Amino acid sequence: MGPKASPKSSKRSKKARNEAKKAVAEEEEPVNMESLGHPEIYPLVLTTKTQEIFKCRIDEDITDEEPYKLIKKQAILEDLLNRAAVSDFHPVKKVIREYPGDEILLVYDKDFKYGLNFYIFGTEEGKENYLNPPEVSEEQDEYKELPEDLYVYQPPVSKPWVSLGSEKEIEEESVKDARRQITYLISRKRCHFGAPVTFSDQNASRVKDAYIECTAYPDKNFTLKQLEQDVGTQVIPQVKDMSTQTKWTYPKNATTQYYPREFSEEEKEILGQSKAVADFLHSVCTSVEIALQQNELLNTFTDDWKLLAEEEGSFGDKSDTHLKEYQSFTDLHSSTEKAITCVCWHPTIYGLIAVSVAVRLSYEDRVHFSGKLLLQPSLILFWSFSDPIHPQLMLESPDDIFCFKFCPSDPNIIAGGCINGQIIMWDITAHADRIENIKAGGSRSKKITLKPIFLLEPESNKETMYIRHCAVSSIEHGHRKVITDIHWLPDTFEVNRMGHVFENRSGTCCQLVTCSADCTICFWDIRPMKPATTATQPTEKKKEESIEIPFDVPSTFLHLDLAWKPLARIKLSKGESTLDHCPTKVSMNEDHALFRTQGNQLSAIKGFSQTKVMKTEEIRPYQNLEAGLSNILKPIEDFCTKFFVGTEEGEVMYTDWRLERDPDTGRLISKKPKSLYTVHDGAVHTVQRSPFFNDIILTVGGWNLAIWKEDIMTGPLLQSCCAPKRYTSGHWSLTRPGVFYIGREDGYIDIWDILEKTHEPAQSQNICITMITYIKPWTYSAKQQFVAIADYYGTLHILEIPWTLSRPSANELSSVNYYFERELKHLEYVQQRKDIREKERRDMELEMEKKKTRVYTKSKEQMEAEVKLDYESYLELEKAVLISLGLIKVTEKV
Repeated sequence: MGPKASPKSSKRSKKARNEAKKAVAEEEEPVNMESLGHPEIYPLVLTTKTQEIFKCRIDEDITDEEPYKLIKKQAILEDLLNRAAVSDFHPVKKVIREYPGDEILLVYDKDFKYGLNFYIFGTEEGKENYLNPPEVSEEQDEYKELPEDLYVYQPPVSKPWVSLGSEKEIEEESVKDARRQITYLISRKRCHFGAPVTFSDQNASRVKDAYIECTAYPDKNFTLKQLEQDVGTQVIPQVKDMSTQTKWTYPKNATTQYYPREFSEEEKEILGQSKAVADFLHSVCTSVEIALQQNELLNTFTDDWKLLAEEEGSFGDKSDTHLKEYQSFTDLHSSTEKAITCVCWHPTIYGLIAVSVAVRLSYEDRVHFSGKLLLQPSLILFWSFSDPIHPQLMLESPDDIFCFKFCPSDPNIIAGGCINGQIIMWDITAHADRIENIKAGGSRSKKITLKPIFLLEPESNKETMYIRHCAVSSIEHGHRKVITDIHWLPDTFEVNRMGHVFENRSGTCCQLVTCSADCTICFWDIRPMKPATTATQPTEKKKEESIEIPFDVPSTFLHLDLAWKPLARIKLSKGESTLDHCPTKVSMNEDHALFRTQGNQLSAIKGFSQTKVMKTEEIRPYQNLEAGLSNILKPIEDFCTKFFVGTEEGEVMYTDWRLERDPDTGRLISKKPKSLYTVHDGAVHTVQRSPFFNDIILTVGGWNLAIWKEDIMTGPLLQSCCAPKRYTSGHWSLTRPGVFYIGREDGYIDIWDILEKTHEPAQSQNICITMITYIKPWTYSAKQQFVAIADYYGTLHILEIPWTLSRPSANELSSVNYYFERELKHLEYVQQRKDIREKERRDMELEMEKKKTRVYTKSKEQMEAEVKLDYESYLELEKAVLISLGLIKVTEKV
């Protein structure tokens, strides 16, 4: 009998067995890709820490060209020993321990083909096959080089017939002879074979059996039964509902004047003495007085039904106050991430909108990646409602465009400002038919079937229309920095080098005004500076110039290319120092007329668009720009040459563009600003005049906004408080005088209604997740209005404006005007109170100065009385001191 085991040894053995079971449970079989035909591959996940330990970091140590790395087996075993279950190689530690070689092949799975970001080979054979793939025959190599989506034709292979019962159905449906066939035998003599045949006329009645009569007989099998039906009709005259209305196509102003028919003196005496007339007047006098009093109390001709509710449009509802998403555009084919910098609706074509895009890089990044940016085209994209995937036109430019405008005289002429300070001109007249033909597709009357993007991709092979620029300004004489704003001057006036205003000689918009971050505002003229001369030039030079012009570039502005200089330059000097103001936006006085014209242009020419296009094509005023240069300049008197400027420091400036000569140097310098206020705590992004009031201007910048009135130098009429997020853009409503839209950096749009609230926006709506860069509303009709909102990620959102934000109330224009007048009176009152307080303060300071310097003239008696009082007070003080010291008693006298 053996010795008994102690209880301690039995407990230890049980504990060891449990640990062994746990170790066996932990060492589970690793997962391989045997189901995909690769049992030697084991996928695993490597964290960033593990990648740094084994130096297999993605895009640094492992790239697309070499997506693998050989790792020492011993290094992996040491990692398993140090980090144990925390190690990323723990799931495959059994494979690593049993691996026969010294180096294990680790491969980066970029496309997650096996489910994880890395995988290893568990056999030496698999590693060799991956590192040294077997040679493939040429036919197989060619087959592999073919793209996956290309269909490869495979000829059919003949197979044995397998009966499924179809031959029985064919046999049943086939036609078979059911009766015995009739056989005819026709014979003739051999001598008659090939003999000529002659035909002749004969009388059939004289020859026996010359004809056979086929008489008709009734056949019961083909007898049709006729059905009778009772039908009643009544003859009535034809009636048509027709209506017509005479249109006065040629309205004329006409006046007439007549003399009233008056009673004679005899008739007046007879009527005055008539009793019947007197009785009639007494009977109706009370009724007439009551009627007159009622007319004074209320208007009897007012339509009460119209006052109950205003007429609603065909879309939306009064309760619907939010912008509705109508469409969105994104350039899916762009290889770089770009932001939208400017948006412009086409003035005459429905649903066509142009946007300029720029790379989202800081100044330092632009300098660093300048080489790559030169290889990427800078474009202005034309989007249409009919095709949200592919741009209709693409305007190329040397550098990123930050602002552009359509020409008011000809929408086919476009001017834009670059980030490098150059102005670019395009002429798309040759492509006008292309964009005219696609305008019908965007109408809602025609149903459009939208396909998924993956179905539209194969059709994207159609040729994209790239248009090169016609002219570019001179780099040496233009702006030095980015152009932040550009405007066309109206066709009613033009400006000379001194800034003086004259009548437009050409009758078309021929001048531009731009502002730039180089602290200058420039005026440009697209006409040649000097008329064409008759001087002959060498023929060789002409040939060279004609050869250098590309065939796809129109010669409209060829005289401006690389030689275009500004007509006048204005520097906004601060005066006290050598520094200058940096303008970001400008607003001319005549922008109001242009803005109103463009806003109503589409609805006014909707019925005559084709005729206008034909006339534009026939006239083409920009083909002959030298026509009006020989005319005499006629000055325009009493023309306002002042304009508003927003600066990068948040200042709003009201200044004059006319230049004056310096009395000391004789040079042309700009005038001092008439007013200058710093109300914004950031760069000013919007300076825009109201489409309803020519003297009301909206400015947006930093975290607040302000509304100004021209010629009011005491401050803004309205200044908002600091917003929770920075404002980035703004725009007035085209149909409601008191509404404007403000974009924020968090993707929200604030809708302000100053008749409802003046301290905060009436409502806010989220549009996107990034910064809003531009807002541009557009009116198609009284019942359909859109607003284009561009964001920082390059997406253009088209939203439909609801009924409440597009339809003004009956007296909204007068109410808004009254509000501005009331704010103006309040501003004047505040200024008066400031002046009064300032005057009182000056008076008090003057009074204090007078008191300090005042000198009194006293008489001799007054001076003796003052000396006596001083002596008596001295004696009393001396007595009090002696008593306190105990030298004298109270009764004693000094």
